[in-house]
Order: sequence, then C-alpha cells, then structure tokens
Amino acid sequence: MAKSRRLVDMLMFINTKRTFTAKELAEEFGLSVRTVQRYLLDLSELGLPLYSEKGRSGGYRVLKNRILPPILFTEEEAISIFFAYQALQYYHDLPFDAEIHAALQKFYVYLSEETKKKVDKMSAHIAFWNPKRNLDTPYLKELLEASLAGKYIEFLYDSKEGQTRKEVKPLGIYAHNGLWYCPAYSYNKQKVLLFRADRIHSLKVLEKDKNMSLTLKEWLETEPVNSQPISLKVTLTHEGVRQCKGVPWLENHVKVARDGNGYIDTITDGNELNYMASFFYTLGAHAFIEEPQKLIEKICCHAEETLRRYKNEVGTKDE
Repeated sequence: MAKSRRLVDMLMFINTKRTFTAKELAEEFGLSVRTVQRYLLDLSELGLPLYSEKGRSGGYRVLKNRILPPILFTEEEAISIFFAYQALQYYHDLPFDAEIHAALQKFYVYLSEETKKKVDKMSAHIAFWNPKRNLDTPYLKELLEASLAGKYIEFLYDSKEGQTRKEVKPLGIYAHNGLWYCPAYSYNKQKVLLFRADRIHSLKVLEKDKNMSLTLKEWLETEPVNSQPISLKVTLTHEGVRQCKGVPWLENHVKVARDGNGYIDTITDGNELNYMASFFYTLGAHAFIEEPQKLIEKICCHAEETLRRYKNEVGTKDE
C-alpha cells in the first residue's frame, strides 16, 4: 500500500480513537512500532495536533477538535473557497474568525504556485462589498452556540430606553448590510424579537428549558405578521423607485410605470412608523406619502426639527 494511502487510513483511525498507543497502531496496520512513530511524525507535520504522554501507561492523544480527512480539490473549487470568504471579510467580527484565517492559511500553503498567483490576482478584481462597520460584536460565537444547543440566554441590551435586561431563546444569527442580527423568542412577549448583535452586552447562558422549535431558516422564510396593519401609499419619482428598490422590506412592493416613476400601495406594520418616517424623509421630494396621515405628520416633524436647527445655527453665526 502506498504511504499516502496508509497516512490517510491512519488519520481516519486516529480521528476515531482520539487516544491510542503506537503499539495499537502497529497491530492495526501491520507495521513496526518504529515505522508507526515515523508516520505519526509525518501526520504531526501536516497539522494533526498530537500530544505524547510518556510512561508505562503513556500513549498519544489528539488535541482540540476532530481532524477532517484530506480532500482533493480542483483548481476552480480551491479558488471558490477563497472567494466565498470574500463575502465575509468586510465584517468586523465573525463567529469563528481565528479558525477561518487559520484554515485559509493552511489551504493556501498547499496550492500550486500557479493557483496562488491566480487567487492573488483575482483578489484585486472581485469583492463582495458590505459597508465597513467598526462595531464590536463579541458574543457572536456564544449566540450561535446557544441557538444550536437550544439554550435560553440572558443579556443586557442597548435600546432606546437605555440598557435593558432580556431573557430569550436565540434562533441563530445572520449578517445583513455589514451588521449581525439575532432573532430570539421572548417568552414574556410570546413572539420573536430582533436584536442587533453589537448592542448585546454581558451574555449569560441559563439553565432554562422551554420548548420552541422555530429555526432561523423558518423564521427568515416566514412572512412577517403585521400586529398593527395600516395602508401605505407612496408616489415615487424615478430616483425614488431606484432608492426603494434597494431596500429589502420595500423592493417587492414597488410598482414601476412606463415613464420610470412608480408607486407603493401595500399593507405594513404601524409599529414601524418611526423607522419608515426616517427612511422616507431621506428621499425628500422623490417620495410623496399619501397614506397614512400619521406617517406624513412624523415626516413633517423631522423636517421642522431640521429647519429649526439650521435656523438656530444661522442666527448664532449672524450674532
């Protein structure tokens, strides 16, 4: 049997056993103890984290996590792995940031020189850009692990009312527009709430067990329920259409006329009026709200406050 095949078989055996002796390996593969020790040295140099324990009852132990067997990649597959990471590199924090960098470094070392040059060159011409956010999200890994284990958690959250304590069961985490989000089920409010991961502080896992089988995937695929349904009617200019088409919660509701202008006529959640007012205010004359009246009033308040601030600033300078 070729040495490479023997090393792969030995790696699979070690990965299953976790603790073993050179004698056990020698008996398993019909080799001498000295040959096994040479093979173990080869595996260690390839990255298998082995710990040797000396003494009569000594042997070997595999450190850290299980090691995957060698996988053969085509050049295109190898390049695709590097550019899958491109989609995440603009995020300030990742759940397994150190592990991702370590894996890519190992992967890069064993690429052919020609493939390395291709990866390096393509890196300067392809990017999956997201806004660069310098916000710390130190609990990403804990949020993910709690959701996988079905654990209940407690944390402090920065909200409009200041820091408030939350007890929820996270569904998972997802990235959007450069930020990380964590939808979590609140038993107090009997519904799923959405939290910004960078606003979560001092997280603690609780030993509470309440059944709630909803997954992140199911939640993302579920149409949101409007707890306070209201009619939203907006007339849009060509630029207003372009801006609204780039917003996930609006893009499917924008109807475009032949001249490039458009309109929105849908049912939305009245609890989101403050957010909608802030958004439509930024569109200025490119969006004209017809309904609801409360949204019009909130946008007018934004405009009046802005005008008042600038008038005060101008008046101060004149003095």
